[in-house]
Parts: sequence; C-alpha cells; structure tokens
Amino acid sequence: MGRLNAGTNEGKQHFCHQHVLKQIVNPTETLNCNACEKPNNGNKPFYGCSTCQYFLHENCFNAPRILNHSSHPSHPLTLHQIPSYAGGSYICNACGSVGNGFCFNCADCEFDIHLQCASCPSSILVDKHPHQLELHYGYTVDSEYVCDICFVMMNNDNWFYYCGGCDFASHLNCAIISPEVGVFPKQQRPNPNSSLNSHANAAVEMINSVNDDHDRLIAAQIRAQIEAQGRRAMLDLF
Repeated sequence: MGRLNAGTNEGKQHFCHQHVLKQIVNPTETLNCNACEKPNNGNKPFYGCSTCQYFLHENCFNAPRILNHSSHPSHPLTLHQIPSYAGGSYICNACGSVGNGFCFNCADCEFDIHLQCASCPSSILVDKHPHQLELHYGYTVDSEYVCDICFVMMNNDNWFYYCGGCDFASHLNCAIISPEVGVFPKQQRPNPNSSLNSHANAAVEMINSVNDDHDRLIAAQIRAQIEAQGRRAMLDLF
C-alpha cells in the first residue's frame, strides 16, 4: 500500500470515516479516492484506513464542510459523504455527469456538484486557444454553444469555459483534462449590516449638511448685524 509517514502515525479523524486515517506518502499501488472517485496522481499524499481500504486525497480530506460558491449564491453548499438521493447517486450541476462519491449539496434546491468541479478555477488557458477562458455557470436558453474542442453541443444548464472576444467555448472536462480537487473559491457574501451602515452614513451626512447650512445662516446673520451697526455708527458721526 505504501509506507506511512513516520511523523503522522497517529493520523487524523475525518467526519466521513469511523477510523483514524493515516497519511500515506509515495503509495506503491493505485489508490482510488472515496471522495472524488479519482486515483492517486503522482506522489501526492493520501489519507487512508488500510483496514477498510478507505482512502482520500489530501485535498479531498481538507475540503470544507460548508462552501459559499458563486454558482449558487442563494444558499451555502454542504459537503455530503453519500448522495442524499434514493438511488445513491447524483447528477453534477456543473459538468452534467453522474457522481457517487462526495458532493457539495443544497438540499433546498437539489443542487449538487463534484468536489473537483467546485474547485474549478475562474479562468484557464488551454492548448486549443491563445486567450484566457472565463468560467460561466450556464447560459440562457436563447443561446446555443458547441464545444470548440470536442465539437459536441453543450447543455445550457452546465458550466463551461468561454472567450467572449473569439466566441470560443469549452466543456469543463475538455478544458481540464485531469480534474482534481484544489482551491475552493468562495462567494463573498454581502455584509448584512451594510444597508444599515449605508443608511446611517446617509443620515450622518444629512445632519452634517443641515449643521453646515445652519452655521452659514448664523454667520450671515452676524455679518448683517455687524454691517448694520457699522452704518449706524457712521451716521452718528455725521
């Protein structure tokens, strides 16, 4: 199976498995990750339970339990070890393929995406095109796109990479030949107090404006009084 890292013999506990998972470095055989369903790639470390033959990539092991993703800004996504559907599988809303391993899920909307799809970069370069492609989370039914790499019609509900200047489109799996779990982008949610703060700031600005107007009015009245007194003094002299 591969040797265990001497510094991690105690291993780590993961919510998905009842036993402690120990780190495996330089595995000597192919190990399939139970989370993303992909085999080990190169010499990247795994966490595993040899008793149960249960393995996770290190990146999959460290995947967040809750993810705020730009593709589904209305609700946070929850990481599930087992699909919550009766059939034991799900259709990924990102790439359109079937998944049986871990998924990020929104139960309210029946929205599911693979771990590796959730960590797709927002932009990418491919060999088939000279410009950077931007990630899009589907398109309207009025539009139609054919993948410029495999020349197959794309589903408007699925994500794709696109260069607007050249009208060049690509499936996720065509752009990313060997997808793996990486950095998970986060949707920056608005501060719930931002509207309150903006109202408060507007109120302060209004008060300051009123105060400024009031100060200008008082100053004008004082100037008028001084000028009137000066005119009366000059008349007295004459």
